[in-house]
Amino acid sequence: MEKDISKPIALELLAPAKDLNTAKMAVLAGADAVYIGGPQFGARAAAGNSWTDIEELVKFAHQYYVGVYLPVNTIFFDEEAGEIKDAIRKAYEIGVDAIIIQDMGIMEMELPPIPIFASTQTHNWDAEQVKFLETAGFSRVILARELSLGQIKKIRQGTAVDLETFVHGALCVSFSGRCYMSQFLCGRSANRGKCAQACRLSYSLVDSQGKVLIKDKFLLSLKDLNLSESLGDLADAGVTSFKIEGRLKDEVYVANVVAKYRRNLDKAIKASGGKYKKQSSGEIGLDFEPDLDKTFNRGYTDYFLCGRNRDIVSPDSQKSLGKSMGRVARIGGDHFVLDRENDLRNGDGICWFNEGKLVGVNLNVVRDGRIYPAKWQPIKPGTEIFRNLDPEFEKKVLGGAARKVAVDFKFADTDAGFVLAAMDEDGNSAEKEFVFEKKPAQKPEIVQNSWKQQFSKLGDTIFFARDFSFDFWEPYFVPLSVLNDFRRELIAKLYQERMKNYPRITADHKKTSHHYPHLDLDYTYNVANSLARDFYERHGARVAEKAFELLNDTKGKKVMTCKHCLRYFLGACTRNPGQSVPEFKEPLYLVNDGRKVRLNFDCANCVMEIWS
Repeated sequence: MEKDISKPIALELLAPAKDLNTAKMAVLAGADAVYIGGPQFGARAAAGNSWTDIEELVKFAHQYYVGVYLPVNTIFFDEEAGEIKDAIRKAYEIGVDAIIIQDMGIMEMELPPIPIFASTQTHNWDAEQVKFLETAGFSRVILARELSLGQIKKIRQGTAVDLETFVHGALCVSFSGRCYMSQFLCGRSANRGKCAQACRLSYSLVDSQGKVLIKDKFLLSLKDLNLSESLGDLADAGVTSFKIEGRLKDEVYVANVVAKYRRNLDKAIKASGGKYKKQSSGEIGLDFEPDLDKTFNRGYTDYFLCGRNRDIVSPDSQKSLGKSMGRVARIGGDHFVLDRENDLRNGDGICWFNEGKLVGVNLNVVRDGRIYPAKWQPIKPGTEIFRNLDPEFEKKVLGGAARKVAVDFKFADTDAGFVLAAMDEDGNSAEKEFVFEKKPAQKPEIVQNSWKQQFSKLGDTIFFARDFSFDFWEPYFVPLSVLNDFRRELIAKLYQERMKNYPRITADHKKTSHHYPHLDLDYTYNVANSLARDFYERHGARVAEKAFELLNDTKGKKVMTCKHCLRYFLGACTRNPGQSVPEFKEPLYLVNDGRKVRLNFDCANCVMEIWS
């Protein structure tokens, strides 16, 4: 099914927020929507927020017609069902625009008419799954990160539901919702919001005979996703929401990344010739130049968007590298010089790899091209230097974004005074008639400029004056203080009208009974409560196993399924014959601090499995 394209399709830039201040920065930097965790039941337990803060965010964001989404995307146990239901109702009451879920037990509840998005944790990998969720009443489906452009197009051809995909930020090596490594190793469930990030640990790769193939490398730690140059292609493939990952990231990261993606998405919208439009309102003003390399990143990858490639892992470090500044050209007794011009400054932080280990220092002094580290570390000529701390840039970003909604004014005479009208860029309008004893102006040539100047003083509002229209019989003198009063009253009425007309979308939830694509469901379907069981059984599936978190014995269970493949990384992929394959005896194991997990390679489906 294809959407009606007679009208422009609204594209949404979706930003993360760990707290209220970060969310506001995201809005000001250009987000069309923000997702932020509530007090509990979010997949980032460390990024919870009070209802008071979320309500304040809703009011702030809705000024710009920016949406607010609440992740309720953990699996829950039976005794938590009442709290989940209360949280969703509270979210609806304070104006949250949608909730994001993974637990199908929520679909069995009596819910307010709030739109529901299917989290990527529901394993939205193919058109069959997405179509099922669409029919079940989901307003949006968040796609698996591992999909290629071709696979996204295929999903779009078979569905009509809104599609959302991640475009930037940290990547989970496992298919979302199907990672149990943290629970297995640490007793901390990723599906309960407490992931211990076992994929960011170092591992040795060992074969069945104990031969160490790779020693102490971050073999599961992926580079960060960066699809900033592919937004137009994604939109043409059917994506309508472009999601930035990072609910644990700070204000600088969020503002910088959102600002960069806002620019690139606006370019894609402009290049579409009217096919697409921006979802929210307001023009963005920046006092900094967005640069994705200047905030946290492990190096970048487009993952599988354009096909499989080996360069998706950051094996030498799971930490941020930052921006490359050049290579060491000369070394002095207490300083070194790079091979190209740079803007390194006193107090910056830099890092480099020394024999495979990431080393970092702060800079005491940078003078005449000579760089003096605060603490000298061994370094060799030719070493690539990265800046991973840029205090001056961070200072510019904080407070360096502003957002204003355009408003046009029309001024006209009446017998008793004036009638003034204002209309914002979304078509909201306000009109007020002011009784005023008019007197001809002594300086008629400056009358219109005086009105323009006073009505342009909108600094304490969300508006900026874009256009003026005058229909006066003759120029009249009006004191500046009176013009200011006119402006304040008219703008207050326009703001009230704008907020009243906020385009809130609702959804009508009805229980469905169409067939689920899979019949026998094991623990990887994360059924942790009786409501979820009821949902699946009504849709024709049999729940054969409870969620991993409820199993008494998890030994011999699959704890990860990844599209990233270490056999491929080694150059030993069975689908690429003729390579010089390293010698090893399978099965292979990952070993960390005495703990060992087994690898299995499902070459038919091009995935790697990790077993306890």
